[in-house]
Amino acid sequence: MAGPIPLNALHAFIVAARHGSFSKAADELHVTPAAVSQQIRALEDQLSVQLFHRLNRGIALTDAGQAGLAKLQDGFSSIQSGVQQMQSADQKSELNIWTSPSFAQKWLMPRMHRFIDANPTIDLRISGSAELIDSDSTAPSLSAQTLKAHNIDVAIRFGSGNYPGCDVEKLMDVDAITLCSPTLLADDAPLPLKKPEDLMQHTLLHDESPYEGRPNWASWLSDANLSGKLAKHNLYFNSVLLALSAAVEGQGVVLTLDRLAENDVKKGDLVRVFDLPTDVLHAYHLVTLQGTAQDSRVRVFREWLVNEASI
Repeated sequence: MAGPIPLNALHAFIVAARHGSFSKAADELHVTPAAVSQQIRALEDQLSVQLFHRLNRGIALTDAGQAGLAKLQDGFSSIQSGVQQMQSADQKSELNIWTSPSFAQKWLMPRMHRFIDANPTIDLRISGSAELIDSDSTAPSLSAQTLKAHNIDVAIRFGSGNYPGCDVEKLMDVDAITLCSPTLLADDAPLPLKKPEDLMQHTLLHDESPYEGRPNWASWLSDANLSGKLAKHNLYFNSVLLALSAAVEGQGVVLTLDRLAENDVKKGDLVRVFDLPTDVLHAYHLVTLQGTAQDSRVRVFREWLVNEASI
């Protein structure tokens, strides 16, 4: 066998074998029957084997032709599939992201424009779910079955990292910090906020979202040697978003995760009160199904997310 075998000739062989006719193969291939016959003859000469019996009323595969047909059909099917994948690679694809409403609104959304600008072919479908939060590390809310059931590509979760059947990567650690509106720290503010004891004359804003690892005022006050002290007023919320909004409006002092308040601090809507951050045992994690790390969409989003978390 001399030289590479022309794909056109192999394709002509497959089509002719399927139809049992050079004429019908020519119609499908948009060439003349003579051209198909010539391609087959040249292929037989190159292989030094007869592929068809030429009959009065058509053609029939020889044993040699029949022996190689199935493999060639599989090969051309793979080629067609590969071409289709190359054609679709330049089209928009969609990535399903699942996270909490607070993380989506406070951390992810202010950064989203940078991902969109850098990856115009990937559309994001972001679901902010308040239902699947980690309220108990012994009974994790997230598992491979959950991701599959909801068609989720990437989940961003605050918790212990115990997510059965998933690939889990720590995205970023957090601290618990105290924040308030700058109006409460103004020189003409009626009540001072110079030292932790001054908090007792203010309203404390409590985030009572039922997620595991949530910072709470009782622990913070204990660390500040104010255990057992009572604030003048307390406001309780079942959402960290509401607690942060109240703080922005000057309603009191909030204790929250530093990562959730980054944008409010950057814009000057909130300022830190006292340099007494509290370590938080839990962290934000990037969660995917096992084996999806090579998915180009997942890989690109992960790399972008990790880079944003390091800024």
